[in-house]
This record gives sequence, C-alpha cells and structure tokens, in this order.
Amino acid sequence: MTWTFTHDLAAYRAAAGPAVAADPVANTTLLTVLDALERRGPDAYGSAEPFFGWWTGADGGVAGALLRTPPYPLLIGALPAQAVRDLGAALATEPLLAGVDALNARRRDAQALAAAWGRPSEVAEETRLYRLAGLLAPQPAPAGRARTATAADLPLLLDWAGAFKRETGEPGGPSEAFLRDRLSYGGVLFWEDAGTPVSMAGFFRVIGSASRIGPVYTPPALRGRGYAAGVTHAVSEAAYAAGASEVLLFTDLSNPTSNGIYQRLGYTPVEDRVEVAAL
Repeated sequence: MTWTFTHDLAAYRAAAGPAVAADPVANTTLLTVLDALERRGPDAYGSAEPFFGWWTGADGGVAGALLRTPPYPLLIGALPAQAVRDLGAALATEPLLAGVDALNARRRDAQALAAAWGRPSEVAEETRLYRLAGLLAPQPAPAGRARTATAADLPLLLDWAGAFKRETGEPGGPSEAFLRDRLSYGGVLFWEDAGTPVSMAGFFRVIGSASRIGPVYTPPALRGRGYAAGVTHAVSEAAYAAGASEVLLFTDLSNPTSNGIYQRLGYTPVEDRVEVAAL
C-alpha cells in the first residue's frame, strides 16, 4: 500500500483516472480541475507546476487520488481510511508535499491529516457539497428571466468574477480563458430584470454523469430580491439539459442564506469538506 507522486499529468490520468471517475460526486472538484488542466494546459490555475498523487491498495488497485495546482490548497479526493493514514505520514517525508501550506479534504480526513501534519494549523473554510434531488421552482418567483451569456458579456463577467474571488478570498484574479471556455458551451447564465443583468451563475462541463454549479454571484446592492434563486434554478436546468444526471454545488457553511436558498430549490447535503491552513 503506497502513495505515488508525480508532475506527470498523463501518468496520473492513466493510473488514477478510473478510480477518480468511479465516484464523480465525491470527486467532482478533482474531475473538473483535471478537465481544465487537459483543456487549458498546466498553467490553467497559475504559473507554478501542478503535481499529482494516487494511492495503491494491497490488492494493487488505485483507490484514491489528490492533486495540487499552486497557489491553491492540496485537493484530496475520496480516500480509504488507510490511504489517509499513509498520506499523513507522507506529509512529513515526501518532497513534493514539502511546500503544501493548506489542504482541502472531507471533514473527517482533514481532521486526521491536520493531526498528522505536525505543524500548527487552523480551519480556513468549511464547505458543504449538495446534490440536486429534484429541482423546485423558487417561491416567490423573482422578477425577470434567465438568458445565456455570450462573448459580448465578457467584460461584465470578468468584473463579476473578480468581485466573487475578492469576496470569497479565492486566490488569483479572474481568468479570461476560463470564462471563454464557459461561454463556448453555454456554461454561464445571467438573470436579467428589466433587461439588465442582476445575477449570474455558471456550470462546469458534464464529466461522466455529473456537472457542478458555480460560481453564483449577485452584486451586493442587488441582493435580497431572489435573483440568486432564479439564476440557480435556471442554471440547474441548463446542466440537466447539457446531459448531467447528477447536478452538484458547494456552499460556504458560514453563509446560512445561500445554504437555505439551495435547499429550497431541491438540493440535499452529501458531505462536508474542510480547508486546513498552516499557521
């Protein structure tokens, strides 16, 4: 039973790809990051070189994976308990893990890894993964309607994507390449009121059976009018229309408003994830 670490995306895809794809719900973020790296290249998330890892069990099969795209935290997928214990040991010995200053994992795994890390740390963020059990229309219905964003909307999308990143503390600025890719498959929707965009939401490409909603953003001055619920309902329909049978999203557990909105639209909790950062 061992972890293998590498900078080689092709080797990672060959070794770990089937295991990651076998659980498209728990591994949703791993799958979308892999898709972006393959479509946009190794600098899709920044100039630093990404690295990858997978865990091989006693039967010789791969049963868990991780990756890191600096400056983002180490992203850890669904793992067996033994793989978590082995990763805790590797945090102190593996050269590719030496520069890791934050990790993102399922709550129980994050707690175990933080204890094994051997360095002072704190919980930086807690998120909850939801899956759509049955789409419900927002009540009351907000004023306006949805429309698909086009290339002409790119300046506004860049502005709002930057505002979203600043508000959530996500590193880096808005990516024009990411947004252009989203536009290429109709992956961004606006909610418009009286012909003016008032909220936006996107969805990731369908990978296997699943698509994930995000981000959802409404400018602060326009909040409290139901626009986020309207656009989330519309983008969920769009993800289904694109071929997803599993529609997912993450929420920040510190924001009860958004958690309430999504549950009223038919989203149900799957699991919690925790980001742990070194002090």
